Amino acid sequence: MDAVEQAFKTIHREDFVLEYLRDQAAIDAPMPIGFGQTISQPSTVRMMLNWLGVRPGEKILDIGSGSGWTPALLSRLTGPSGQVLAVEKVPELVKMGRDNCQKAGIKNVKFFQAGSQYGRLESAPYDRILVDASADKLPEVILSQLKVGGKLVIPIQNDILEITKTSDHGFDTETHPGFIFVPLL
Repeated sequence: MDAVEQAFKTIHREDFVLEYLRDQAAIDAPMPIGFGQTISQPSTVRMMLNWLGVRPGEKILDIGSGSGWTPALLSRLTGPSGQVLAVEKVPELVKMGRDNCQKAGIKNVKFFQAGSQYGRLESAPYDRILVDASADKLPEVILSQLKVGGKLVIPIQNDILEITKTSDHGFDTETHPGFIFVPLL
């Protein structure tokens, strides 16, 4: 079993959805988590994590961390020697994500209230960056937070871009079309 499948077996989505939706957590569909936001459908998250290619010990930035499910999955992938920084714009979701990860025994994720710029510049650079909501166009400030050799997976409109930083100013991009996400706040 590969690392992403193992993470899905270990980190249970029902621990990260709203109480009244727990019996539906296995459905492969996005679900509301409040404040106009959703927890993404498992098949999409699985693809994004496979494209991201997290390795043990890496420093990961998760933008739009919602209820904490993707940071928890990333925590499992990077292992105890890695770290995950989770950034969320909605204060209530910062608390929800932190509480959910704490209940799940996740120790290497730190949650932060998002500021006016995307990401978390003061902790950059990152080995991997995952964005969990769709931007209208690629925010350049996120690219600047990525290490050379690092990878960014981000929804832009109805595509998911898989971007590898090849040099200080060089990037390789692969486009995966046909997705729908809530907007990046």
